[in-house]
Formats: sequence, C-alpha cells, structure tokens
Amino acid sequence: MKLLKKLMLKIKGKDLSIQKQIQFKTDQEAFWAGEFGTDYIERNQGDELLASNLNFFTKALSAASTIKSCIEFGANIGMNLKALKLLYPKIKQFGIEINSDAAAKLKQLLPLEHVHHTSILDFQPKNTYDLVLIKGVLIHINPEALPLVYDKLYSAASKYLLVAEYYNPSPVNIPYRGHTDRLFKRDFAGEILARYSDMKLVDYGFSYRGDLNFPQDDITWFLMEKRT
Repeated sequence: MKLLKKLMLKIKGKDLSIQKQIQFKTDQEAFWAGEFGTDYIERNQGDELLASNLNFFTKALSAASTIKSCIEFGANIGMNLKALKLLYPKIKQFGIEINSDAAAKLKQLLPLEHVHHTSILDFQPKNTYDLVLIKGVLIHINPEALPLVYDKLYSAASKYLLVAEYYNPSPVNIPYRGHTDRLFKRDFAGEILARYSDMKLVDYGFSYRGDLNFPQDDITWFLMEKRT
C-alpha cells in the first residue's frame, strides 16, 4: 500500500511537471502550441507555396547584401527557410517553433541543434544572425507581449530584420477562423523603427493574395537594417 502510494505521488509529480512545462504566458501561445497549430501545418505546405515564397524573398531581399545566416521566429515546418535556401545555398539556418508537431518536421530540415522548440516569449537570443525573419507571426502574438518580442528580434539581428505581416495604421483586433483575440493588425515595422534609433528602413512592399502566379496572404513586408 505504501509502495503504491509512493508510486502515485511520483506519477502525480511527473504530471505536474509536464503541466508546468506546457503552461504559457498568453492564451495565444497555447492556441498555436495546440491542435489549431498542428492543423495549420496541413494548410501551409506544398510546391505552390514554395514557389510563392521563393518569389516573395527574391523581391523582399533584393536590396540586401550578402546573407550567410538566418533565424526565423515562428518557423513552422520551414517553408520560408526552404525558399531562402534556394536563394542562398550556403546559408546557415535556425528556427524557433512553439508547436511540437511542426518542430518535429523542422528538425528533418535543419540540424537538430538549430531548432529551438519553444515559445518566442521564452526564447533567449545568445547569438546574432545576418537575417532575422518573422512572417505572419507578430499578428498572432498578444499585443502586450510585442515589446518583448521586438527586443528579441532586435537583439538577434546583426544586419537585417525582415518583418512580413498584415498591416494597419492603428492597432485592430480581427476575428480569425471563428476565434477572437487571435489576430491583431498594426504597424509592427513602424513601432520597431520608432523603438530602435539604429534600425533603418531599407525597402518595403506588398504581396497580394490575388496574384495569379505567386499569391501570398495580403502581407506587407519591411526590410530593416541595423546600422551603427
């Protein structure tokens, strides 16, 4: 009886440890770490998306100089990184991904040590990269956490920061696939430029979902450079 009780306490302790590991600071993190984030994988892969991404990065990085390393915040299964690898075959790539299923697929693309399976809010940049990329991710982050994320993006960038998101001049909350408080539009790049005096705008543009050859999801992109 005592042995059984000890075993139950041990199991309970382990369960509590697991629960502690999956507790997040915001509802948005839990949302993307869970089933919805896993379902997203199936909707966002394939050769057509890869072709659109390749066209996208060709335009968005046309004003950039040599890029030898890149980290993507919210890399999912690596569709953006695949396109970048075609443009820069020798580039060293790294990714941060909160969803375990997506992170597992990302580990099939990148070296295991280059994949950070964690929340962006918990990620601690220890290195810098020629290109820091975030695409379609800031719109899903709790607005109160944005200053923290901006600091992480800035700290990780040695040269360029590419932000590609839904744009709106002022912050708005948009219903997202039947959910509330899961998609937010605002001027992310404008806030970053105002926050860091050494970050300068290099180029910007818009990608239209109605493009007949290379559609994207109505995202506005901003290429910024850290200058000293």
